[in-house]
Amino acid sequence: MVTKVQIRSQFDLMNDLTSLMIDDLRDCEYSKAEYYQLPDVSSTDEAIVPEEIKVNKLTGELAHRAILNSFTDIYKKNSLSSRVLKRHPGILVIKNADVTALTSRIQQVNKAKAAFKECVLAIDNNDARFEAVHNAVPNLITLAAYRKIHAQSESPFSVRFTWMHKHATKTLTKKMALEMLDKSAGYRNPRMIDQQKWQSLVAQEQLRVASLGEKEKLRIRRPTRVSPQVNVRYTAENRYHVSAALPFILINPQPDVKLGTLPNYQKPESHPRKKEYDFLVDRLYLEQVDK
Repeated sequence: MVTKVQIRSQFDLMNDLTSLMIDDLRDCEYSKAEYYQLPDVSSTDEAIVPEEIKVNKLTGELAHRAILNSFTDIYKKNSLSSRVLKRHPGILVIKNADVTALTSRIQQVNKAKAAFKECVLAIDNNDARFEAVHNAVPNLITLAAYRKIHAQSESPFSVRFTWMHKHATKTLTKKMALEMLDKSAGYRNPRMIDQQKWQSLVAQEQLRVASLGEKEKLRIRRPTRVSPQVNVRYTAENRYHVSAALPFILINPQPDVKLGTLPNYQKPESHPRKKEYDFLVDRLYLEQVDK
């Protein structure tokens, strides 16, 4: 059984290593610092999916300070949403650094973050986990603390930013889907005044799922909020992308590396070639998995 002391001990290690990394970064020379400040999301607006997001670009010392501060932004703030996490896209280009020492420090922090996450997730029950974590570290946003710090010391051709639409997926059996719908029938849907109509709707959904074969594979494919990402390219074939939830650190790159900025987000119009999903249950994004 994971104890409060174990959680706090692992958190303190992660916190201490993060502070050391910030000190290391503060002591490094940098050739470029850009921080793309995103609007705060209040707890009252967290359910609203934005159709546009304005980016406020900070540069130089202001950006450098915001970048360093972002690594410790892991606590709840009054009136701000703790469900829609604050993201900190940005780039810090370090020059003349001891590559081995700096990359080692970043790896230590990421290892401690992974160990803290493993410690927390060892508690199976969600309620017990929440209670244990917030007794050990009050007001902590665990998902913010888990965030990996991305860095690159091999000079790429380009580092650019973009917005990504992602989906949260969960695989279900027919039995699990029916159990989920059974619970839904007992809920009161605030958008439907007539509870009888709500139960009738759920009953129709249950019939559609019940008509499937017992071994049918199902999944929930729920769209999530748009999020910034970093695209790192070496060649047309050798490229990768990572989350821009935290600033990207580029260590001792070549002077000709191409660096982009994060543009404002504007929800795109539906593309004619975009796949249309045939959901069994639209409101849950429940669909059959292709065989």
